[in-house]
Amino acid sequence: MDLSYTPEEEEFRARLRAWLAKTLPSLPPKPSPDDWPGRRAYDLGWQRMLYDAGYADVHWDASPTMRLIFLEETEQAGAPYVGANFVGLLHAGPTIAAEGTAGQRARWLPPILRGDEVWCQGFSEPDAGSDLGALRTRAWRDGDDYVVSGSKIWTSHAEVADWCELLVRTGPTAPKHRGITWLAMPMGAPGITVRPLRTLAGSAEFAEVFLDEVRVPVANRVGAENDGWRVTMVTLSFERGTAFVGEVVACRRVLGDLAGRARKNGTWDDPALRRRLGRLNAEFRALWRLTQWNVSEAEATGGVPGTGGSVFKLRYSLARQELYDAAAEVLGQDSLDLDRPWVLGRLSSLSYTIAAGTSQIQRNIVAERVLGLPKGR
Repeated sequence: MDLSYTPEEEEFRARLRAWLAKTLPSLPPKPSPDDWPGRRAYDLGWQRMLYDAGYADVHWDASPTMRLIFLEETEQAGAPYVGANFVGLLHAGPTIAAEGTAGQRARWLPPILRGDEVWCQGFSEPDAGSDLGALRTRAWRDGDDYVVSGSKIWTSHAEVADWCELLVRTGPTAPKHRGITWLAMPMGAPGITVRPLRTLAGSAEFAEVFLDEVRVPVANRVGAENDGWRVTMVTLSFERGTAFVGEVVACRRVLGDLAGRARKNGTWDDPALRRRLGRLNAEFRALWRLTQWNVSEAEATGGVPGTGGSVFKLRYSLARQELYDAAAEVLGQDSLDLDRPWVLGRLSSLSYTIAAGTSQIQRNIVAERVLGLPKGR
């Protein structure tokens, strides 16, 4: 498989790099992590700048390789992360682009690209996290609406979202994976209660969402009724396949900074630490190559990442935790100071073997869909 870039792709890289160098110095200061209205405005403002410059549609209308270059260059340049736009740009938007009707694409994709609307993800439930197929939030038809009752947890950015990509059970008697439907729920609808959840690092990026007979138009259903599990697999393939690209680049940069810090504070003299950092360098170089392979595969199969995304996510989750464990070794007692570099990164890394599908789930996917092993009974 050819992992090299074409002249056209390299030209895109050079043009983007020049635009970033000119634009980033003009950005306003980032708001406080606890100022979610401010963070929403900042993130949407950055998205609008990308839109006006002609880069916003790279997530859907460009090839997977162009998306890879875009994410690599913006991360290396220190550009703002997608932030509150994460679900819309990297999950819901690509899913609607792949599975939605022409009317749905026209309604929802342009506001995401322009930075007008924020989406959140309503998948996990208190008793249906890793076993997502066991979700119990109900939706039943009432004329032109679904009436939805239940609850969701770990709902990313719910407190500032305009829309929610929501999984509901519409076929209560069907096998659990065959009775699920994917809906786009307006977060301003009556009957929705949002309660933010504070993380270990002190931020509130997730929320509990309680739904009490919320009416969602049938026209907001993406895919057929009871076909939501298949649509969800499209969403999760994007989440596991390409959404972590920028974070791999960030980890490689952190690793370089970490080696520099170790040389300055004397921990570099420890041969065990040097071997550890060397192995991590090899890990992230291999993960980057795996990312390129996954993107090339997506290019050849219509733009949707395949099961290679699960292989990547499984190994990346562990490598990220190992990176920040090494950072704690370099920092020593400073690793307990939240104002120190990499400390918040270490805390957030603890969630990565759970978020976007637990490592146990990824191993099942690899075993069954890549290796062809039989399902457990």
